[in-house]
Amino acid sequence: MVTAALFVDVPPLPWTGRFDGDGAEHRRWWQAVTAYAPPASAAAHPAPFSSRTAVILGFGSDEGVRRNKGRPGAAAAPAAIRAALGPLAFHSGRDVLDAGDVTVRDGSLEAGQARAGQAISRIIDAGQLPVVLGGGHETAFASYLGVAGSAAVREGLRVGVLNLDAHFDLRDEPVPSSGTPFLQMARAEAAAGRELRYAVVGISEPNNTRALFRTAEELGVDYLLDEDCTAEAAQSFVAEFLAQVDALYLTIDLDVLPASVAPGVSAPAAYGVPLPVISSVCRQVAASGKLLHLDVAELNPEFDIDARTAKVAARLITTLLG
Repeated sequence: MVTAALFVDVPPLPWTGRFDGDGAEHRRWWQAVTAYAPPASAAAHPAPFSSRTAVILGFGSDEGVRRNKGRPGAAAAPAAIRAALGPLAFHSGRDVLDAGDVTVRDGSLEAGQARAGQAISRIIDAGQLPVVLGGGHETAFASYLGVAGSAAVREGLRVGVLNLDAHFDLRDEPVPSSGTPFLQMARAEAAAGRELRYAVVGISEPNNTRALFRTAEELGVDYLLDEDCTAEAAQSFVAEFLAQVDALYLTIDLDVLPASVAPGVSAPAAYGVPLPVISSVCRQVAASGKLLHLDVAELNPEFDIDARTAKVAARLITTLLG
């Protein structure tokens, strides 16, 4: 089934969780989330970023991970993250809607990214906040297509891309994958006469070649190594980046976290950035009032332990949405 109005393949499914009562004081995510209905037109006066309705969109893909010679399984992540979110207490002041999933089948990654991008653009243009549940980190290029295709960007909004990740994902390969999205973004921005504003928190030096560091330098990428990610250093780094942009696209690759915290990813981290530091960055981004778009990528439920990684993803989403 394809819902043409939003380009999704799988409509929203019922959310489940513990029931403590119907009152607001008992409300959990499964009781708060409602189905998305696409608006008839773009928002004439969009709400401030800090108060926009959040729209959850799944991107069921691990084709990019397969192409990048990683461990497939991330296509099942959107359902796993929803399952982890469902029982959590709901404290957000936002409305939260679920638009269903865009899925990649038969290796058709580029077509899936294009459909997801169209859906994301519509959500942004409706004055809402897309929350995309990946998927491998090929999710990021789908997100970029949506952000770059939105009216806000076409009209000159300066958007920065902040990636919480152990990897640059700037591989120069003939076939796009989960390792190429940010180089794809840089080239697309150059073709549009713009420069990609890209920063990364959590880079693992042993897991990025000299060629990748050189590409990052050539593109003017700001980065903070995992070993340097104290709470103070991360806060200063993110504050400096936020000051340069009008709005932010935040992408969280869960392999930025230590393997003990996030075992269910394609490439578990031997070192990683402590969860309190990543959580603090999320709070900082939320407090900035500049969050335009959000995605979480690389959860692989097949390798998760006690849904540990899914629960971390859910916790970070609740932090970002308030």
